Amino acid sequence: MRRRGALAVTRRTAWLLNALFWSAFAVLEGANHGWLAGLAAAAFFIAPDLAFLVGLGDAPRMAKGQLPPRAVPYYNTAHRAALPLALMTLYAFGPVAWPPAFAALCGWLAHISYDRAFGYGLRTKEGFQRD
Repeated sequence: MRRRGALAVTRRTAWLLNALFWSAFAVLEGANHGWLAGLAAAAFFIAPDLAFLVGLGDAPRMAKGQLPPRAVPYYNTAHRAALPLALMTLYAFGPVAWPPAFAALCGWLAHISYDRAFGYGLRTKEGFQRD
């Protein structure tokens, strides 16, 4: 049990360091490429939690901490780090070079990383936090 606790702390610390890195990168992109890049980073930092709006009408009937089940696929998709990392790879090797897009992906990864660092992960199909 003690080993599992130490692993959780190590994992959360790694996610926090990752979050700080992507936050700094997003700020740097905004500073280097102007207000549009900064706005894109801020918008994509907030955007993943807009999945909560999908089940807003069902929210009063849910248990504490439960996301409405119909919002779960949207929430889980928006909170998987593989998606913005794949898009970053395409951006790096593709023909598009638009800094606000890269800044947005940095903001998105920062959001996901902060969520993991503070214990918010993906959801079960019923809408509860996965262990």
